[in-house]
Amino acid sequence: MLPIKQIFDVDSEAVFDALGNPVRRQIVAELGAGPLSVGELAERFAISRPAISRHLAVLEAAALVHHDPAGTRNVYRLDNAGFEATSQWLGRFWDEAEARLKLVAQNLTDRADD
Repeated sequence: MLPIKQIFDVDSEAVFDALGNPVRRQIVAELGAGPLSVGELAERFAISRPAISRHLAVLEAAALVHHDPAGTRNVYRLDNAGFEATSQWLGRFWDEAEARLKLVAQNLTDRADD
């Protein structure tokens, strides 16, 4: 199976590394409610504003968030590209597992009929 990067132009390692950090997962959860500036995000965490910016940079590199300049602020929002690519990549595993489960069920049914 090809990695996400080769299929969707999204780096699978960057996505999973980004989501492997609990602070970044919480940032994603906060942005799930709507766009926020760096300052607004920093108010919600017990870490510095520069640390929030570094976390956002990692999330942006993984195509999970993007920012729009708004005057002197950057407003961040979720980026569907990274989530869609990751969902499709993970979905392929689900599709394969589901197909195998159907084969097992069919084999059990066939044996029961014998």
